[in-house]
Amino acid sequence: MEIFSTIKETRDCLINLKKEGKTIGFVPTMGALHRGHISLLEQAKKENDISVSSIFVNPTQFNDKKDLEKYPRTIEDDILKLKAAHCDVLFAPGVEEMYPSTLVKEPEIDLGNLGKVMEGKLRPGHFQGVCTVVKKLFDIVLPNKAYFGEKDFQQLAVIKYMVRILNIPVEIIPCPTFREADGLAMSSRNVFLNPDERKNVPLIYKTMMEAKLLNTNKTISELKKWVEEKVNENPFLKLEYFEIVNSETLQLITDTHLPITGCRACIAVKVGTIRLIDNIAL
Repeated sequence: MEIFSTIKETRDCLINLKKEGKTIGFVPTMGALHRGHISLLEQAKKENDISVSSIFVNPTQFNDKKDLEKYPRTIEDDILKLKAAHCDVLFAPGVEEMYPSTLVKEPEIDLGNLGKVMEGKLRPGHFQGVCTVVKKLFDIVLPNKAYFGEKDFQQLAVIKYMVRILNIPVEIIPCPTFREADGLAMSSRNVFLNPDERKNVPLIYKTMMEAKLLNTNKTISELKKWVEEKVNENPFLKLEYFEIVNSETLQLITDTHLPITGCRACIAVKVGTIRLIDNIAL
């Protein structure tokens, strides 16, 4: 695996490979890699000649500086995992490389409803930061395909939208959420859960699956109330939101009877100081 820390050497390497007719599959990450990340890389390797990953904790998508400071950074372990998965190229830049002090701020993308609901509502500026860094990474790596997990479903929708409106020549490949044996969605933040919290967080996925079974005889408002009560009765968990949205537009769906199709149930739960998000198809 070749490891680069500068934009120039990364771009030079990948441009030469593209000139040879090689296709590039790209998995952007913020490190603290887990099995879910590796599954994205495995799919990229199956569908492309060259697999590329990036590790960069992007400061522009954190609206809480404390969250940025404590985000797990495990670069040496991450490199070992990528080598074991036979990643071909790793781009691991520093902040100054990606955001030099001379950089002129790029104009914001109007995300419309995509940036106003759920995570966009609770984390102002977050998705603008995501768009900024992902576009910069696409410009550097020039991938044919880029792979994103469905666990961050709203982020996936935002990136698909950005690629479409900016006419970026990359195919976005959604990949299924990887879960622990007890149903907990794999996340880099799971390492912060203490033993008692870890024992209780599988209730999040369990509640969503039960809600999916209940969706034949309840209105959405009734279902939301049921989920809120189910989650909040656990002393370790506090519901931030449970929403049912259109899978493409993320438009909130309200005041209707279930079942409905083409929708996603999305949830965010506070566990101590940690926020966990998850979603399932309905």
